[in-house]
Amino acid sequence: MNCSSLIAAAGFGLNLNLFETNVINLAVVIFGLYKFLPNFLGSILQRRRDAILIDLKDAEERLETSTKAFDQAQKDLAAAEQKASQIRNDCKARAEAIRLESEKRTVEEMARIKQGAASDLNAEAARVSSQLRREAAKLAIERALAVLPEKLDEKTKASFISNSIQNMGKS
Repeated sequence: MNCSSLIAAAGFGLNLNLFETNVINLAVVIFGLYKFLPNFLGSILQRRRDAILIDLKDAEERLETSTKAFDQAQKDLAAAEQKASQIRNDCKARAEAIRLESEKRTVEEMARIKQGAASDLNAEAARVSSQLRREAAKLAIERALAVLPEKLDEKTKASFISNSIQNMGKS
């Protein structure tokens, strides 16, 4: 028995015939893959590597730009907060000045109204006082005229009337 029949009888066989086993075809294919595949795959991998490097460089540039923009935005925010604080303080100071001015005007207006009321009161008191004097004088004259005829004789009456007529002529 030969060796190949022993192996075949055992259930496992090894065929050493090159044409039946396609070893030559496999060798040609493997050689072709070994010879041409590295250049083909290498160029694909190189293009992919270059694309990744370009994307990384672009991402780094965008990160740097974003970082600069973020720093500038933080500076602008700090400046805006400072400006807002200054505006807030100015508004508080202005509101306090307006409040003080308003209080001053209110006090002045109250003093003016009080002075006007006192002035009106004094004018009214003077008017009432003048009216009371006139009425008192009128009443005194009426009483004097009522009592006078009884106390005056005819000669004094004539003298009084002629003096009164002369005084009217002088006025």
